[in-house]
Amino acid sequence: AQDVVHIIQGAMEDKTLPDPELRATLDRIKAVAIIPPNIYETVRIENSEKEKKTTKITVHAPARIKLTLSEVDQDLFSNLSKLFGKDYFASFDGVPFLHMEPQADEKIRSAYAKEILPAIEHNPVLIFHLRPGVKFHDGHVFDAGDVKFTYDAIMDPANLSPRTSDYEPVKQVQVMDPLTVRIVYKRLYSQALGTWGMGILPEHLLNRNVLLKEAEDSGAPLDKISIRQSGFNRHPIGCGPFFFEEWKSDQFIALSGFDRYWEGPPHYRKFFLRIVPDLLTQEMEFYSGTLDSYDVQPHQVERLEKDERFQCFSGTSFGYSYIGYNMRRAPFDDMRVRRALSMAIDVNKIIDYVLYKQAERITGPFVKQTDYYDHNIPPIPYDPKGALKLLEEAGWRRNAQGWLEKNGKRLAFTLITNSGNDIRKAVLAIAQDSWKQIGIDVRTDMLEWSVFIQERVDKADFDAVILGWVMGIEPDLYQIWHSSQTHPYQLNFVGFKNKEADELIVKIRQEYNHEKQVQYCRRLHEIIAREQPYTFLYVGKWTAVLDKRILIKDLDKDGGMLYRKIKPTKTGNYTFHFNRWMKVPEMPELTPGN
Repeated sequence: AQDVVHIIQGAMEDKTLPDPELRATLDRIKAVAIIPPNIYETVRIENSEKEKKTTKITVHAPARIKLTLSEVDQDLFSNLSKLFGKDYFASFDGVPFLHMEPQADEKIRSAYAKEILPAIEHNPVLIFHLRPGVKFHDGHVFDAGDVKFTYDAIMDPANLSPRTSDYEPVKQVQVMDPLTVRIVYKRLYSQALGTWGMGILPEHLLNRNVLLKEAEDSGAPLDKISIRQSGFNRHPIGCGPFFFEEWKSDQFIALSGFDRYWEGPPHYRKFFLRIVPDLLTQEMEFYSGTLDSYDVQPHQVERLEKDERFQCFSGTSFGYSYIGYNMRRAPFDDMRVRRALSMAIDVNKIIDYVLYKQAERITGPFVKQTDYYDHNIPPIPYDPKGALKLLEEAGWRRNAQGWLEKNGKRLAFTLITNSGNDIRKAVLAIAQDSWKQIGIDVRTDMLEWSVFIQERVDKADFDAVILGWVMGIEPDLYQIWHSSQTHPYQLNFVGFKNKEADELIVKIRQEYNHEKQVQYCRRLHEIIAREQPYTFLYVGKWTAVLDKRILIKDLDKDGGMLYRKIKPTKTGNYTFHFNRWMKVPEMPELTPGN
């Protein structure tokens, strides 16, 4: 180990090295140190249908070299191999350093050795310095322990979080002090920073002891209790500008202004989230003034945008709507069938007549406003004759009644979606009719939202489903498309599996060069568009309308009132300064520039 340190330090001091890439890597190294040998124990548990197998492993870790870098260098080891030889970092065998009880076969020993004692390991580090003085709504101080608790809760299998894949690359979350959290990763992960922009759970209300007490009080089985079953979900406590007061199912959620919010009390003292299922009632209540904010339906956009009493905000959604096919089931395991189903639907008709042109075609899984999306991939054409030809190639033939069948079995399945959504209801009917026209027997079902998600989607108990994704601008699609995410309660519920797609998804996660990321994303887009696990329908345009008297109220440097119009962020978020909104009786004089 000492020889390695001397070689690296000597190269760092040698300013005459001719290789610019190696020179750049050496310049990023701030320190070189030796981690001494140590012995520790760890456990690995494997669950199978037959048994739960526990392996105790004693690790005799050899001395290791620790390099501290000023910034991430994803070419670190490939460049250092120019000093040591190209195979140097691949030659380490960790198996002799592990003692296992009970003994495992060679394949398992090798896998554990690569996991526990990798030859090389990138360990990017994030350090968060938390704002002092932030409190939860019950007065408890928010601190670094809550951040670590939230991470632990996501990774706890009992909580069935669909977000575990976002945090699987994390090696360790360390509480350095009450206001400092240090996150160490076990590999390169270019999306790391964005994953921590999440709500933080209060440890003092959801720790194990609290959950056990709640289970005892309610009579629930102690071995089944998790955050998913906690009453906290019906009475949440956070540290934002409004605190929860009341939730009346199917009526409203009531919030009140939090006077101890770190940025000061919000201007609104009460905030109601109304549940109004009927669209006509929504519109009438907005016009009457009992609703202040209203998400406009496509057919209302043109009329409301012309009304001078209101202010409108609009944009293209970060997401898309689709029909997803359960690829575990026939006939959706055949790409020709999936493509034919897409070709049979006139998506432009849906956009024109259901959405009143308030949408655009989409061909793949990335946000259309980003350069990760490949605009060169054409939409699936509306071609019923071509769809029928594809189905015939797949072995389906029309019987005497006009239905498609294969080996005596009719091509039939059920298409489901959630109730209470008129647009999805219309898409359901159009898809059913379109497929019927080419001889496919399709039944439809609309389910209450909780049943739809928890009993059918989460458990992958469906043939085909109409749904939509709301996306972030980052290109990490691991949760939705990686083959490891196809289990119950995970988000690849259509069961898409493709080896090249898996490799690209991992590369996208680990790549820090934007141009290479774009290249990988566009190739992934191409694969998914070809495979058609979804019929990609459209990305919607959204319009929100507010009373024009709702403004942002601030104080100038002398304590005087300033009023500004609401302006959306670059990503279209018009509610970003919601805690500073105020509805005034009459329009005041606005700050210059507004």
